[in-house]
Amino acid sequence: MRRFIAITATAIGAAVLSASPISVHRSAGKAVSVMQDKANAEVGRPLTAGSVAGVNCRHDRRAVRRCATGVTC
Repeated sequence: MRRFIAITATAIGAAVLSASPISVHRSAGKAVSVMQDKANAEVGRPLTAGSVAGVNCRHDRRAVRRCATGVTC
């Protein structure tokens, strides 16, 4: 029964930590601390490779290149 309780507590703890923006850190002195994670968004960079504007810009640039070389137009 104790093993079942330990497994259940571990599973619940893992679910809570993965669903919430907190993380548990362990320092060299073996002290455990809980910290809230923060997002680091970069505002003002819309033309990065993964953004919608960056993909659209890349698509247009490739279309112009293909048309200039006579591949498609």
